[in-house]
Amino acid sequence: MENQIVFAALILLTVISEATASNTHRKLFVFGDSYADTGNWEKTMAPSWKEPYGMTFPGKPSGRFSDGRVLTDHIASFLKIGSPVPYQWRRSNATILKHGMNFAYGGTGVFTTYVTAPNMTTQINYFQQIVDDEVMYTKHDLKSSIALVSLGGNDYGTYLAANSDTKGIYAFATSIMKQLELNLRRIHGLGVPKIVVTAIEPLGCLPSFTASSSYTNCSETGNLLAMLHNQLLNQTVAKLNEEQTGTSATFVILDLYEAFMSVFKKQGYEPGSSKSENILKPCCMGVTSEYNCGSVEKSNGTSMYTVCRNINSTFFWDTVHPAQSGWHAAYTALKPTLSKLNHHAI
Repeated sequence: MENQIVFAALILLTVISEATASNTHRKLFVFGDSYADTGNWEKTMAPSWKEPYGMTFPGKPSGRFSDGRVLTDHIASFLKIGSPVPYQWRRSNATILKHGMNFAYGGTGVFTTYVTAPNMTTQINYFQQIVDDEVMYTKHDLKSSIALVSLGGNDYGTYLAANSDTKGIYAFATSIMKQLELNLRRIHGLGVPKIVVTAIEPLGCLPSFTASSSYTNCSETGNLLAMLHNQLLNQTVAKLNEEQTGTSATFVILDLYEAFMSVFKKQGYEPGSSKSENILKPCCMGVTSEYNCGSVEKSNGTSMYTVCRNINSTFFWDTVHPAQSGWHAAYTALKPTLSKLNHHAI
């Protein structure tokens, strides 16, 4: 009997030890844009480092394009780790390298966009250099890691700004997908066993699109564009997974489009109604169309923006980005997909 008890205790200790080791080695590597960026921009160059950004969390601007936590933070929370350190701050915060690293820069895309920041290819170059050096991370560190890829919207925003119509949009979307496929293969080839890539959110429901209807109607053109991208993404990911061996998918899609729309519907979105204005209107906005969230008068430093009273119940923070409460609602809708991720990889 004593031997059986000792044997059972040894098994329990082994299980606890393995679980602890798994949590210790679990890492998240992030590639993307402002939906995933947690502070990579220089403090003097991005509105995300100005008040009132960060007012909910951490209580001051932190480089996040929101009043608080963004998608990366929620994914890290799901994985039961701290949010990975931004690439720009890797040397000043070495103690949290254990959680992984965030290479995302707000405003970037698969291709070069309207901002002078590293696009996805360059972000992966940074990652490859770190992996090759094997100073911060070893090949062993990557075995239980996961990558989050969140971008694409800025590519289409750049296209629409440069073209008067959408005649060439299908060819452009196809070119984005070809490059994204190469990028996903590359991340996997560097040793990351599980890659989560986001479908594009309903672009036509962003306040930048809905402002023209006083925030009561989502733009059909914007949403159709997002649906085109997401259809191509589904085909690409299915193709990539067919090439892999194993019982679980290596590449997983987080459907931001359906997550956002499900939240809108739960909150009572009705096209053209005043209730829709409450859902689609941003919390933080310029006092006139000349100003944005965070704008100040250069001559005297006067704030030229307003912030809504019910910040914890709003979905959008500014004209493009969800508030912390919006991200949490979307994350809740995404949990069933996250729960399907292979346990070994996370």
